[in-house]
Amino acid sequence: MPLVGFVTARFLNRGYEYDDLYEYGVIGLMKAVDRFDPGYGVAFSTYAVPLIIGEIKRFLRGDGAVHISRTIRENAHRVARAIDEAAAQGGASIDEICRKTGLEKQDAVLAMSAMNPVKSLEEPVAGDGDLLLKDMLGQDQGEALNDRIALGQAMEKLTETEQEVILRRYYKRHTQTQIASDMGMTQVQVSRMEKKILGKLREMLSS
Repeated sequence: MPLVGFVTARFLNRGYEYDDLYEYGVIGLMKAVDRFDPGYGVAFSTYAVPLIIGEIKRFLRGDGAVHISRTIRENAHRVARAIDEAAAQGGASIDEICRKTGLEKQDAVLAMSAMNPVKSLEEPVAGDGDLLLKDMLGQDQGEALNDRIALGQAMEKLTETEQEVILRRYYKRHTQTQIASDMGMTQVQVSRMEKKILGKLREMLSS
């Protein structure tokens, strides 16, 4: 394990957190343990270092899955717990979630965005809704973050019921039928409410 730490230190200051780099270094170490044969005639460390470096470089190249930093993942877990606790009490606003988690508003919104798995650009954002993922994407990451902050501010202007519908639909990915059952409404009523809320949000964001 100290060997992994030594190799990981060589890749610092590249915009990634040490813990994330270290995790992939450990994967390389595990592969070395599985594959090493004393018959190779070299020390284990000599054999392991290239595999550790290879896994870290693969992470840096972005091969395979989308990588989310440890900090954002931890924030996402905190936000998810706060949302679950608030759901039992009728929901919570962005400000209340921030108070419960101790996060800044932009960090809470970013964490909620990270909670969603990668989807097709043509897929509805929340299962049976009519808002597609491509409709919510910006052209620039900085611009996208500003959009998320603006969305959080617009959410504060909604009623608690409206906030609950949006949080459950677009962050917890509940269906309209699930929400209707919990709120004592019909699916059609929830659908109409959702469209009305989205219209309010679009109007606030465009003004």
